[in-house]
Amino acid sequence: MSPFSELLYRLRCRHDVRQAELAEKLGYEQSYISALEIGIKGPPTEEFVERLAGALPLTPEERRELRTAVDESSRKLILEGDASPEHFRFVARLRRKLHSATPRQLRLMSEILDMPDFGVPPHERPLPRIKRRRTVREAPM
Repeated sequence: MSPFSELLYRLRCRHDVRQAELAEKLGYEQSYISALEIGIKGPPTEEFVERLAGALPLTPEERRELRTAVDESSRKLILEGDASPEHFRFVARLRRKLHSATPRQLRLMSEILDMPDFGVPPHERPLPRIKRRRTVREAPM
């Protein structure tokens, strides 16, 4: 279950709204709400989030929590085109092993990600991005 799925269920229950009622308020099918809550569907569109925030009397804190949950529920990781080969290899390894990671391993990885950045030594800095040269066409003779 994703963070969004979990939060959607909690918000719906907190505001005492059934799936069918919420679906009607939002203009979606009840089956879509159900699929979101059990995690079959990925995070919803911005339009859905806006409709949800308007349909339920959410506090500013609940609205922030909703946006955070959508972000944390993304199933994709996209690397920038100029990412280093090490970045690509790391993401590939993570993708292969993530589904079998234990809660302890996830906590350890989270702790590493939360470590402060003490500056990057010069030999570990990423290489500067190589700029493409424009092709020069030869003048016809």
